[in-house]
Amino acid sequence: GKTGQLLAIIEANYLGQLRTGAASGVATEVMARPDAKIVGLLGTGLQARTQLKAVCTVRRIERVEVYGRDPERRERFAAEMSEYCGTQVVPVHAPDEAADEKDIVICATTSRVPLFDGRGIDEGTHLNVVGSNWPSKAEIDQTTVRRADVIVCDSIEACQKEAGDFNAAIEEGAFEWSKARELSAVLTGNETGRATPEDITLFKSVGLAVADVAMAARILQRDREEELGIELPF
Repeated sequence: GKTGQLLAIIEANYLGQLRTGAASGVATEVMARPDAKIVGLLGTGLQARTQLKAVCTVRRIERVEVYGRDPERRERFAAEMSEYCGTQVVPVHAPDEAADEKDIVICATTSRVPLFDGRGIDEGTHLNVVGSNWPSKAEIDQTTVRRADVIVCDSIEACQKEAGDFNAAIEEGAFEWSKARELSAVLTGNETGRATPEDITLFKSVGLAVADVAMAARILQRDREEELGIELPF
């Protein structure tokens, strides 16, 4: 076949953060309650930034409570993100504090074990779970999985291979993959992302290469429109 044409060189790590954030933004748009305004965030890393920014783009967020293990980093993150997202971001001292009684909960950590007790999650909460992309890692407990009325994946096939978040619930017989829906099916209207205001909804993302390509194409298009970037000599 024809050889591929090199169009651009793009820094992939940051692209991955944008891509994952964008997917959660889209999922939040179709799954979170329209009046969602209070966010709990677990994680203070680079993924946590783009996750929060995406959620603040699709909902009018009034308050964010963030937990990370390092108190100084947590304080700094809260101050920076208050400005970046134009909303009140406050550090909290425990994971359960961040997760309990929120409209939206974001999990963007490298944790291998569940971060909080799923019993504390309010009815009507939407969760974006993006940290674990390894079968041996889980950010949420089986209670959270069991309580979720709607579970949507960026790709069910990829989540079956890479997401450890559902293993405990599967072993307990509290979840089976036939219950999961795909984000693309929700976006086309073939599946529902939320049936009632009381539903607990969960979006699990492990990241898809096709989203990287789509994001890169969009960045390239914008760079050309706005004459950004540097022309390479080949």
